[in-house]
Amino acid sequence: MPKVMIVEDDAAMLSLLTTLLEMEGFEVMKLGEVKTDTILDQLRTQCPDVILMDVYLRQINGLDLLKLIKQDEQVKSLRVIMSSGMDFCDPCLQAGANAFIMKPYMPDELINQLHRVMSLP
Repeated sequence: MPKVMIVEDDAAMLSLLTTLLEMEGFEVMKLGEVKTDTILDQLRTQCPDVILMDVYLRQINGLDLLKLIKQDEQVKSLRVIMSSGMDFCDPCLQAGANAFIMKPYMPDELINQLHRVMSLP
């Protein structure tokens, strides 16, 4: 069962994504309160197949967090899909994201993106 870590501080969005992904057969791990000093540790111990992360987080900018992930030797190879209601596609891809998905998106679009990113070499 593929593991997805959702990094999202909007409780309603987190709940919706969790329900959708579990219905689609994914194992879901959630990070609602994002603290930079613990997220890398959680990524190391949880070893998700893909991270679905919002650009706008209360505690830290998602782009900054993506850069931290990509600089860390133990977790830099993790696949990351960034999302936002604003078009941050180019900055996210330049910072090392495997994909960007614009909110609002249809459930099928997210599931297709997850499958595509997980099948990357």
